[in-house]
Amino acid sequence: MVRLLLALSLGLVPAALAFPLHSPAFQALVQDSYREVQGAPPFLPWLEGAYARAFGEPLERALRRERAEGGLEAARFAFRLVKRLLPRFSLEEGYEFAYAALKGERQCLLQGVLVQGLLEEAGYPAGVYMVWKNPEGRESNLGHAVAVLRLKGRDYLVDPSEPEPLARHQGLFLLAEGAYRFAEPLYGPDGGIQAYRVGGRLLPPDRVAPLPYAFVRSQFYYYRGEQAKGGLWDRRKTPEGLARSEAMFRQALALDPKNPLARYALGLLLAREGRPEGKGYLREAYALYQAYGHVPQGPREALGR
Repeated sequence: MVRLLLALSLGLVPAALAFPLHSPAFQALVQDSYREVQGAPPFLPWLEGAYARAFGEPLERALRRERAEGGLEAARFAFRLVKRLLPRFSLEEGYEFAYAALKGERQCLLQGVLVQGLLEEAGYPAGVYMVWKNPEGRESNLGHAVAVLRLKGRDYLVDPSEPEPLARHQGLFLLAEGAYRFAEPLYGPDGGIQAYRVGGRLLPPDRVAPLPYAFVRSQFYYYRGEQAKGGLWDRRKTPEGLARSEAMFRQALALDPKNPLARYALGLLLAREGRPEGKGYLREAYALYQAYGHVPQGPREALGR
């Protein structure tokens, strides 16, 4: 905990692009979750114990073996671990590490972060992308998260929401040449991404990067606002629920002001409450999406465009 607080005070954590399982950055995400949920066993000891019971060996030994066996096998290992230890997918609570330990629940962002943490711990470069177009081509407003394994000039998407480890999502949100961008991956025969189409150009994998830690941490707070009981997207809204949604969206923006989804959600909430600043947030979100290369349907409709 002392290392974590020191890293946060020095500003080291928000700069991270990758955060292995035992890193201060990963632990900060866990600590965020445990402030929201009480009574859960400590996450990493739970994970290590659950793995040993399920697979009959220490997790540390398994990670050492994966370092020697090769990156794609490590991706399959992380995929199997998540499926086995976190069998219940839950949009309502699955983004909280505390509920993973309490109930075996997971959601896309949590599982993506956990997969990249395991891969990084095993010695492979990895990260997290958001998804805006799924394998069937259906679009969403950054509605899914996925881990990416970076291996020998190729990128491989590892997604425990899919039946097989290597996914082929058609639209990704990532960093390209230092800026957030919407991209379309081009896959090779082995399922690896050979290039990304970004703004009419083709970029090789070494010209793009996973989302930074600030965005990932921000996105956890976005989900806390999205899933707040009585909040923005609950059918039965309450003043308390709307206040929690607003607080979580504002925290998400404090962590990453360039997160377009958090800015859009906050603007939508304020506009629906008749608060004049809502339109300003919606216009700012629209401008961010536009700068990143794609404006989803929701932000277009919110401004009548």
